Amino acid sequence: MIPYGRQNISQSDIDAVIETLQSDWLTQGPAVTAFENALKSHCTSQYAVAVCNATAALHLAYLSLEIGKGSLVWTSPNTFLSTANAALMCGADIDFVDICPKTYNMSVEALIEKLQKADKEGRLPSLVVPVHFAGQSCDMAEIHKLSIKYGFKIVEDAAHAIGGKYLDKPIGNCKYSDITIFSFHPVKIITTAEGGALLTNNKDLFDKISLLRTHGMTRDPEKMNKPSEGAWYYQMVDLGYNYRITDIQCALGLSQMKRLEEFVNKRHSVRNQYESLFSNIEDVIVPYQSTDSYSSLHLYPVQVGKDKRKEIFDILRASQIGVNVHYFPVHLQPYYRRLGFYEGYCPNAENYYHSAISLPMYPDLTQNQIEYVATKLKEALT
Repeated sequence: MIPYGRQNISQSDIDAVIETLQSDWLTQGPAVTAFENALKSHCTSQYAVAVCNATAALHLAYLSLEIGKGSLVWTSPNTFLSTANAALMCGADIDFVDICPKTYNMSVEALIEKLQKADKEGRLPSLVVPVHFAGQSCDMAEIHKLSIKYGFKIVEDAAHAIGGKYLDKPIGNCKYSDITIFSFHPVKIITTAEGGALLTNNKDLFDKISLLRTHGMTRDPEKMNKPSEGAWYYQMVDLGYNYRITDIQCALGLSQMKRLEEFVNKRHSVRNQYESLFSNIEDVIVPYQSTDSYSSLHLYPVQVGKDKRKEIFDILRASQIGVNVHYFPVHLQPYYRRLGFYEGYCPNAENYYHSAISLPMYPDLTQNQIEYVATKLKEALT
């Protein structure tokens, strides 16, 4: 089976993990700090906090921005469940902004229209969460301008996008957002097995996130309500969570960061080969790449037509090609339907879903495998 995505683990990665296992620190140690430093150095942000997964990162991001009961969060329906679920975990209300049919990212035009209507109705969002789907950045400069006009905060869900760029700057620099989150799941660009991170340029947010990551506990005398009783002493000053990541995971992540550029370049090589092979096939729409963005290419979703998608999907799976579909629109999940969402609420996202298939996309794909995928897709279309 050729999977749609998979990790690349080198001997250097294995050695880094073994070295950590043989050290004095397995968690809350120097590898966590080193990984965070590597993230903020690459992304040119001021602060980074590594956590156990990207869902935890989203939850902490929303909490640090004081999202809670009475808050309204808007995001894309073309995303994994956690982007929306984390808002509900905070007690907030959720809504969705339709996608651009070209980029599959949040549509700025749809966002403007929705904001204008919400302004008249007196129910503007507290937070907007653009999702950099498949690794391509949303139009963050325009979304940021709207945030200034309408007064909402921004969290970039860049779970797919480490190693990508927007306007020639690394995604994660937070120039146009309050916080950016990443995922390090095995099928992502780099992996820590499971893991996530938050990046920000705001020290107050960094301090809040760091506190909430570990049960709201502090040993900082300046944050306590009375003098410390000794070196053992700590106080819980807020209600936090155990969202820590281990040194073992961060040792792997730190080693993987050394090959981040290599991984993204190889993904672009795979993309170039696919697009050459599909250049004369009218029935396949390949992913659009904006000139403002350099995608990290976490996914390679093609569109094959609503009437043919399931048949083609089944043929490819039977041919030992592990295609997938990203994503079933969040607002059409049974839970979200019970909140009042319905078919036709985000028509562009729904139309995209019905014709989308994610082809294999990862650095270790061989030329023979790429050609095999393309051949089987051509056969399935005929």
